[in-house]
Amino acid sequence: MKSMLQSLRIISLMLSLGGASLGHAAFADPDAMAEHCQSMPDMPGCERYRPTRSTTPPAASNTSPKRVLPGEGQGALPPAVATPVVELKDGDHYLLRAGLVTRTIAGVPLRLYAYNGSVPGPLLKVQQGATVTIEFENAIDQDTTVHWHGLRVDARQDGTPGISQAPVPPGGKYRYTLHFPDDGMYWYHPHVREDFQQDAGLYGNLWVLPRDPKAYAPVDREVALIVDDILIENGQQTPYGKEAATYALMGRFGNVLLVNGEDHYQLSVRAGETVRFYLTNAANARTFNLSLPGVRLKRVGGDSGRYEHETEVDSVVLAPSERVIVEATFAQPGHVVLTHTTPDRSYALGQITVAAGEHKEISGSLRDSPAVQAEVATFAPYRQAPPDYTLTVGLDMPGMGGAGSEHGGHGGHGQLTAEPPPIEWEDDMGAMNAAATSAALRWVLRDQATGAENMAIHYRFERGKPVKIRLINPVTGMHPMQHPIHFHGQRFLVLAINGQPVENQVWKDTVLVPTGATVDIVLDPSNPGDWMAHCHIAEHLTAGMMFGFQVVEPGGR
Repeated sequence: MKSMLQSLRIISLMLSLGGASLGHAAFADPDAMAEHCQSMPDMPGCERYRPTRSTTPPAASNTSPKRVLPGEGQGALPPAVATPVVELKDGDHYLLRAGLVTRTIAGVPLRLYAYNGSVPGPLLKVQQGATVTIEFENAIDQDTTVHWHGLRVDARQDGTPGISQAPVPPGGKYRYTLHFPDDGMYWYHPHVREDFQQDAGLYGNLWVLPRDPKAYAPVDREVALIVDDILIENGQQTPYGKEAATYALMGRFGNVLLVNGEDHYQLSVRAGETVRFYLTNAANARTFNLSLPGVRLKRVGGDSGRYEHETEVDSVVLAPSERVIVEATFAQPGHVVLTHTTPDRSYALGQITVAAGEHKEISGSLRDSPAVQAEVATFAPYRQAPPDYTLTVGLDMPGMGGAGSEHGGHGGHGQLTAEPPPIEWEDDMGAMNAAATSAALRWVLRDQATGAENMAIHYRFERGKPVKIRLINPVTGMHPMQHPIHFHGQRFLVLAINGQPVENQVWKDTVLVPTGATVDIVLDPSNPGDWMAHCHIAEHLTAGMMFGFQVVEPGGR
């Protein structure tokens, strides 16, 4: 029965896409290699172990989208350079330029976009409380902006086209003035066709150092890592849709996994060293489950600074756009594999070589953050309060009878589900996903009280008055799957997941809502202006999954 329902759902989706060829979503079996790399991670080849996917392209049709690559039609491009670390002081100006580069990944030369010639872009380090100016130049072949993800910046600096600014045309310039009220690891990326521009290389970290130098425990070094993936088929980069996003059903999953833009990331440390890793997920759609097998991990921070309590964990899950801060102590010489693990397989993302070093006592202490505890305590009454707003997610397939939601089967298709997993870790729909475009389907956020959807929603919040929002991701509908929901310009706390209270709080700007889950958050609307919220699977955003909200001063109109 399960397989029959899944087949019916696939047939329904194919009909709504105009009869595009189903093809196969086959992956080469990596189990033997995964087992080998886990048991003998220092063996050659493990650092290059990657998932593979079918190279069978979607069947051509009259409605097939035109596909393009960055800078297609232009001549030779400069090679990408190593990612620089740029320290900016209060009052500094910095030039950030989006341009075209070439880079070889998995043996394939690729045409990519890059900030200041590097993928990822420069790692910008600033002090909490500083103000800097970014002079941005657009030297790519598309309109673009820069969004400063997670920062509580002035609304006019948010980089959202149509809300905070007009898109910057090719050859154009724009000045961003940024203030940094919160410490933590943030990142920057475009907010025009993220499915194309971000995936093609436009992303970088922005590291805000805390005012208090003792906010975190002493460590031997700090390392920022951005995980990502890219899709390479038939020995070449898979093009993007020119007028609309392709892979709009599940999002574009890459088959080459990257760490800091490298498909064979390497790091060298000494035994006894403790490293604080700042992890960011810049992938279009892939959720990562990261670990260092054999090495003790301490989770100390998240999207916007520290947790209330440090905790020991085996791994950390990162949805697109989320960040997490972990500390790892490398006790013994040898090799450690940075690993991404799903219920079905494991992937070696890179290798950490641990050289012999001086013996050190490894501290097992777990610290609390009284400052964070005091901040979040004021939001405790909202745990038991009813939600002010409830949003559900679903998929609207034009001609198929409406959007899938908790309301069930619009057009008789709402119940075509085969007990989907909470997280889809891979693209298991192959050519059908590739053929699904943002012009052929619409991902939906729906206000439960009014029925308003996506940009027809426009909430109005009062600064300083917390708002409880319930996010529901039903298992019914055309294609239930997880959604990372991101709010611009504000921060929030995750109060409960499926009715279970979240006891250890950290300030968030993105929350993963798994299939079948109900997630309660309390938004801290502290930053006046016009903003947006959206799913951070890039193709879902391009397919409409966003809404607007406004934060006004108390008593404002």
